[in-house]
Amino acid sequence: MLHPFTSAILGWFVHHGRQLPWRETSDPYAIWLSEVILQQTRIQQGRAYWERFMRRWPTVEALAAASEDEVLREWQGLGYYSRARHLHEAARQVVDAGGFPRTYEGLLALKGVGAYTAAAIGSFAFALPVAVVDGNVFRVLARHFGIATPINTTAGQKEFGALAQSLLPVSAAADYNQAMMDFGATQCVPASPCCVACPLQESCVAWRERRVASLPVKLRKVKVTERRLTYIYIRYDGETALRRRGAGDIWQGLWEPYLVEDRLPEGRLRLLAKDVRHILTHRILLADFYLWCPDERPQLPDGYQWVREEDIVRYGVPRLVELLFEAVAVASV
Repeated sequence: MLHPFTSAILGWFVHHGRQLPWRETSDPYAIWLSEVILQQTRIQQGRAYWERFMRRWPTVEALAAASEDEVLREWQGLGYYSRARHLHEAARQVVDAGGFPRTYEGLLALKGVGAYTAAAIGSFAFALPVAVVDGNVFRVLARHFGIATPINTTAGQKEFGALAQSLLPVSAAADYNQAMMDFGATQCVPASPCCVACPLQESCVAWRERRVASLPVKLRKVKVTERRLTYIYIRYDGETALRRRGAGDIWQGLWEPYLVEDRLPEGRLRLLAKDVRHILTHRILLADFYLWCPDERPQLPDGYQWVREEDIVRYGVPRLVELLFEAVAVASV
């Protein structure tokens, strides 16, 4: 017999579930691609990227055959670029293995695939009875059952994971998981949820005890730091200087113009923008943009190369560098 909570969630889903293209297929590639893109990305933005990826690389084999540069370029604007690199590497894992693994453990072995993504792919593509636990699920369960255990602790992960699994209907895992995600995303939202119109109001502990705004509980652990960057767009004879960022820092594998580490080079520099603010997960970047048009071709530091300006669009760059390119374009009018 289904738990009353499970029955109510499934009933709500019949009338209020979201219509999304990756839910219209059982293709594990299409489902996996959507889950990776939607990590840290809103559906409105992520859907356009998913559609572009599916048009350009309609199969996992096609994605695996692409170059990392091509994938990073297509990903540009989504941020969290490690997702794109892991996506590409996992595609090659799948092709080398002859197809997607059909077990939860096998899915977990793919690069960049964690517990949530493995459960999503497994239940949506292969009907595996594994519960998803993401931010939406944490919020719904914490509020409905009145759980104050911090969700970003080992104890919280275990408690919520066990509860989610106990509520999962084995014969309708995909519908239940999608229902939980949709309920948290559209009904039991983080701020100012519409509790008076909630079908679970009568059994909701948070509503009864007036704790909706305080649940779920999350411990504050990470300190946000600031980092200053100075970029110089060098323009000489229709070319500019770019380098690929290496491992061990932000934006691994993406390209950037000349980055000043100590002092500005000699010559007339044109300031395009100052203190351009760009926010990462645990870091705030403040960047100054300059344009330099030297009279003679300067010698570039190791790692930089000359690139024709019209070919810049072929290189994957972070959003901050896009802003620099936009400032250069305005200055050139």
